[in-house]
Amino acid sequence: MTPPSATAAPTIVDLNTRLAQLHQQTAENPQFNPVFQLALDLSRKLESGALSLDAIEALVAELECEGLRVRAARLDRIAGPIAPDANDNAIEALAAQDDFTAFAVHWQRPAAHVVFTAHPTFLLSRAQSEAVRTSASNGDFSEASVCVAPAQRDTITLDYEHDEAMAALTRGQAARDRINAHLFRIAAQRWPKKWKSLQPMPFRFASWVGYDMDGRTDISWSTSIRYRLQEKALRLTSYVAALQTVLPSLAARLDRARAHTQEMAEHFAADLSAPEDLSKAANALTADHADKLISLAPVIAELEDEARHAETDVARELLVVAAAMRADGLGMGWIHFRVNSSQLQNAIRQRIDPEGTLNLASQAALVRMRELLAEVKPLRSNFAALAIENSTAVRQFLAMAQILGHIDADAPIRMLVAECEQPTTVLAALYYAEMFGVADKVDVSPLFETETALEHGGRFLDAVLAEPAYRAYARRRGRVAIQTGFSDAGRFVGQIPAALAIERLQGRLAEAMVANGLTDVSALVFNTGGESMGRGCHPSSMEDRLHWQMSPWARRKFLRAGVRLEPEVSFQGGDGYLWFGSDELALATLTRLTEQPLWQADTSTPADPFYRRTDLSLDFYRAIRDTQHAHLESRTYSRAITAFGLGLLNDTGSRKARRQSDLAADRTMSLRQIRAIPHNAILQQLGYPVNVIAGVGSAAEGNQEEIAALLRDSERGRALVRLVRAANALASIKTVAAFGELFNSAYWSSRPYRGDEQRIADGCLRLAEYLTKDDRAGVYRRLASRLRVDAVKLHRLLTMIPDDAPQDSSRPEREATRRNIGALQALRLTLFQHMFLRTVMVPQFSRANDISHDDVMEMFFTLRVEDGLAQLRRAFPVHLASIDDFAIDAPSDYPDESATGYAQIHRDFIEPIERSYALSLRIGTAIANEFGAHG
Repeated sequence: MTPPSATAAPTIVDLNTRLAQLHQQTAENPQFNPVFQLALDLSRKLESGALSLDAIEALVAELECEGLRVRAARLDRIAGPIAPDANDNAIEALAAQDDFTAFAVHWQRPAAHVVFTAHPTFLLSRAQSEAVRTSASNGDFSEASVCVAPAQRDTITLDYEHDEAMAALTRGQAARDRINAHLFRIAAQRWPKKWKSLQPMPFRFASWVGYDMDGRTDISWSTSIRYRLQEKALRLTSYVAALQTVLPSLAARLDRARAHTQEMAEHFAADLSAPEDLSKAANALTADHADKLISLAPVIAELEDEARHAETDVARELLVVAAAMRADGLGMGWIHFRVNSSQLQNAIRQRIDPEGTLNLASQAALVRMRELLAEVKPLRSNFAALAIENSTAVRQFLAMAQILGHIDADAPIRMLVAECEQPTTVLAALYYAEMFGVADKVDVSPLFETETALEHGGRFLDAVLAEPAYRAYARRRGRVAIQTGFSDAGRFVGQIPAALAIERLQGRLAEAMVANGLTDVSALVFNTGGESMGRGCHPSSMEDRLHWQMSPWARRKFLRAGVRLEPEVSFQGGDGYLWFGSDELALATLTRLTEQPLWQADTSTPADPFYRRTDLSLDFYRAIRDTQHAHLESRTYSRAITAFGLGLLNDTGSRKARRQSDLAADRTMSLRQIRAIPHNAILQQLGYPVNVIAGVGSAAEGNQEEIAALLRDSERGRALVRLVRAANALASIKTVAAFGELFNSAYWSSRPYRGDEQRIADGCLRLAEYLTKDDRAGVYRRLASRLRVDAVKLHRLLTMIPDDAPQDSSRPEREATRRNIGALQALRLTLFQHMFLRTVMVPQFSRANDISHDDVMEMFFTLRVEDGLAQLRRAFPVHLASIDDFAIDAPSDYPDESATGYAQIHRDFIEPIERSYALSLRIGTAIANEFGAHG
């Protein structure tokens, strides 16, 4: 990379050209690292003054812009066509049934239940999200369209996440209303005497934002009550708007109910810590009131009665509102509470084992749980009982009772139980649902996500469904509900083994329902999206995304068993909400889901070889899982992933990404201290999605031809290969190795060897000396070597399988994306070197400080930059007390200019460190955009 003059800043074209030249050198020396060499080129220019942080920021901004453009184009490609007219026509084509009964049956069955979830996945700022969704909506991917958003990040709170979820839900509801209006138009034309009896429900919506207690303690019961009241007021506002012109009398009544609800929400938004304040708010909510509305059943009946006597256009508007009310109730959709199984076990232990001597996994505990269920009597409860309850799990059931009793009696509530591995836990949840009188409205749903839960999930389902009390409960609710999660599963067993294990579990549910005589109820299977290449499941197409969440094989298991399937999927956080980021995108997304209902499958399709040749596919699955497990248990892998702590990532959610630890704990951080989403996001940032790729090549070793033939001839196999190719197209083992060079003592001691970097020679030597005792260089080399061996085997396998999306046709951007990622990584390595050099070159701390220089250095090496900067600012304050503040008669020549603060230290060291790190985080966002999603 040679700029036209010594002072001219390099361009992205310069970086990419230089990177291409450096890659050619790997033919001569396979160990040569182009990414790190480019970083060294840039670092030398930066340290010599030939390149400034301003110039680097300009490069970062340009690549940041390109990442947003790529993301917008990808969203457009997968969700498209985006134009509303095109999607109206698509619905028209789908509504081709000739018989009214067949038409009604088809459209009253949701293609999917869509759940808006949160957690740390708000990677983009509001402004960036707006730019991406606007671009994807109008098809303009130019810099002028996408790159107008400032890089400044938002402060992400629970309220922020809830507001974003409600905005996505609002657009989803509007899109569903448009689909329903279109269906009523079609029905009115074809069946003029029957159409008013149509009750379409193409989608149901739900949210767990503000109700999910798993892994967090910052959501109080009053938060959930406040949110449910706010959601009710928001939904009533939309009902009022829709009825204002066609049925003003009902709109006025609903508006009074909205005003009453808003007043209640304000009560619960106040500080309720004092008993008298809580009592006042609770009594206001529970009191009878003329404007209090807790069920829409009579309102829906009134709308349908008015529609029967109204002209076509008015009737259609009334029936669209009735359909929305039937789907959502008095809220923005259904809600999902979530607790951890340990919280339920702690609660139930007080009742079945107060002395703590009983193993809750034992048969004795199960017998005692059955006895409790047989004896349980409903208990009345109020807000005072809720306020004094200490158990998180019991608190959730008490909150549900108040919501169903005083806010919305119509919409069912899900109770998701994370890490649920014992039948006793499900029965405990059922016990509390019965105790508080909500069992007829609450669906208890165990979550299968851990390796143990997936491995033993089939036996677990058999045991739970064999319980008479559970079968009676399932029939009362009309469904058996489970949740399958890809996040932790994908972290602990790898994405491909996780998807295959979840698929088998879904099939086992169908079998268990048949075996236990439950084919007369539905199977509600909530698939929480998954990690894969991000929160978007599968990156290739909408079809692959939907099949990744619930494969055609699993769907056929339910169809052949005669079990009605209720599929539910999540759209998570800022990434997921982009699919509903505009009215156009929301309509396009729902239309794509409508074109491929998640309950639909062709039962006449010949058996896929992947399931027929289990002698091959099971061995393939187990071998990949074993490789992933070996990485997870490896000290090398754990140390490499945690080498920078979570400092490679922006703060992207209100839930903490890791548990707290002290400085010393960073060196021995366990992968289990990092949650699944940030773990998988770190893999993207290090340049190699291990949890997607690793093991696939090794799993085929010794049997490559047969495995290649199986994957080539199987639709499921080809989908797995498309995922691996998509990840591999962005992966770089050289980048993984380059991160290790930052900690290579020999590199730092050799860098000033020729004498042409004397300005930083002392800093390099200090780094070299400090790093002689550091293990990270060796860790990254070992990991890169292991990944390389597996990658060579993968390359051999892939050459035997045709590429479904060759670069020269449908994916021309692949090589440009790889180059951009390489440039971004080199820039970040440059910034890290600049940051490390500034750190070791900071003068020794003043005697007033009580922390060592080595401690601060380690903070920066693990990217605890804010902590390190705080210590430096404390050691070197800019503003000291001024002698001019005092009225002293005697003269003084001290302090002189050199003793009036540390402004120069801030300018030369602290500010460059702070700016370098801020730029590195922007690079992290750009890399995640190139990969397609965060996590």
